[in-house]
Amino acid sequence: MRAAVFSEPGPASDVLEIVDRDLPLAGADEVRVRIVLSGVNPTDTGTRAGRGVPDGVAPPRVPNQDGSGVVDALGEGVNDLEPGDRVWVWDAAYARADGTAQEYVVLPRRQVVRMNDDIPFEVGAALGIPALTAHRCLTVASDGPARLGPGALAGRTVLVAGGAGAVGNAAIQLAKWAGATVLTTVSSKEKAELASAAGADVVIDYREEDVAARIREVSKTGPHLIAEVDTGNLELDLEVLAPAGNIAIYVAGEVRVPFFTANLKNASLDFVLTYTTTPEEKENAVAAVAEAVNAGAFRVGEEHGLPIVRFPLDGVARAHEAVENHAVGKVVIDVTAPW
Repeated sequence: MRAAVFSEPGPASDVLEIVDRDLPLAGADEVRVRIVLSGVNPTDTGTRAGRGVPDGVAPPRVPNQDGSGVVDALGEGVNDLEPGDRVWVWDAAYARADGTAQEYVVLPRRQVVRMNDDIPFEVGAALGIPALTAHRCLTVASDGPARLGPGALAGRTVLVAGGAGAVGNAAIQLAKWAGATVLTTVSSKEKAELASAAGADVVIDYREEDVAARIREVSKTGPHLIAEVDTGNLELDLEVLAPAGNIAIYVAGEVRVPFFTANLKNASLDFVLTYTTTPEEKENAVAAVAEAVNAGAFRVGEEHGLPIVRFPLDGVARAHEAVENHAVGKVVIDVTAPW
């Protein structure tokens, strides 16, 4: 089989190469998946560049955590999947040398999630890191639901920073599915159109509008939950946050907290990394995302706020560079044909 590999950290075009590898065998409680689409996230490019989340695994490595495909072979003890089932996978390359940028990958059964036959592979490849991160951001509040579902966030207002990004798009779609009122911020008219397509109730262009004034105009309480992509927004977040609200931050950055405002509101500041959530939190996230997907509540494509940007497997370096250059939408790699 063909696989993309890097033998040392560095720039994508310098270290990524396509090699031939032996077909891996599925062991006990494992599943071999033929990858159709491999999703690329900033965490994948960071690991390849040598600045990712430490996981104790040294190169050579196959990059990329997320992907979708079909079940190809089952290890002993796996009896709830069948060859040919359409699936999505998560955390394939975390603490492992084998990610999804290869034609076949073997994973523990729990990291292989069945999806309905009518779900496009593009949806499956867009889940993983973005959707599981979004779920944790939306359930981190101590007085909130542990698992999303229809009505779980009814009566709550959610602010999603960066609604045109992959995590932002997932947070909008999942929050709407769970019954929340969703506000979001974006940086351009084009991104505003994407956030609206994802289902946001109110879209605010922070380069053109006074965000705090607009939030006060549309929300009596302010957001109860904020999914934050930029730690530089904390002062604004605390200004608009509802009393006893939660701010979930899922990116790295220096954090300067305006103490008096946070103290006055009894605000909670939470830090989210999907890799290291508890097993129960991960299971809840996977189950909820799978339910939303199979219910048709999570969709992709420009018409749903998340354009698909495609590259061939031979173009894996260009795919990584596209993510590093902040491509709008979900970058995926066509690994094998869907049949």
